[in-house]
Amino acid sequence: MAERIRRVVTGHDSEGKSVFISDGEAARSVVFDALSGLEFHELWATEDTPTIPAGQHDPTLQMSSFVPAPTGSRFRIVRFPSGLEIAKMIEAGLDPVAFRQEYAAKIPGLAETHESDDPGMHTTDTIDYGIVLSGEIYMELDDGKEVHLKAGDCIVQNGTRHGWRNRSNEACLIAFIMIGATRK
Repeated sequence: MAERIRRVVTGHDSEGKSVFISDGEAARSVVFDALSGLEFHELWATEDTPTIPAGQHDPTLQMSSFVPAPTGSRFRIVRFPSGLEIAKMIEAGLDPVAFRQEYAAKIPGLAETHESDDPGMHTTDTIDYGIVLSGEIYMELDDGKEVHLKAGDCIVQNGTRHGWRNRSNEACLIAFIMIGATRK
């Protein structure tokens, strides 16, 4: 069952008064059949330097890439299934090829950054601010170096090669703000 993520968006009416544009579940959430429990909840997106007042449309519905361009941003919450959930799926015959195909179809832009020979490892041209909301997870960097993160911990990921490993018996929710960057 998918997480229920409430999103409240503010804006302005035609006279410039502050108003609530929406209050409800994120309009764009992605769940997977091949890897049950992995979820992406897209909360907001910009493609360029934002202007205020913002429009009334939901930019997550139009975004063609889950990775922002150098002038863009993404705000999402990801649910990483527990190590126990993944072990049960592997035992039941998880098909990694089917998962990669589904991931590529549902998460364009980000899927292409994942390494085929090292599942989960990827590199994006972004600065990512991450906040662990619940659960715990390991962030792995080059050469297998890891840091263990728990609820309340924050990470600033500066365009490095990394992967997320949930070895616990509970799901982990992380809020990510991705800011598009230019790699030199």
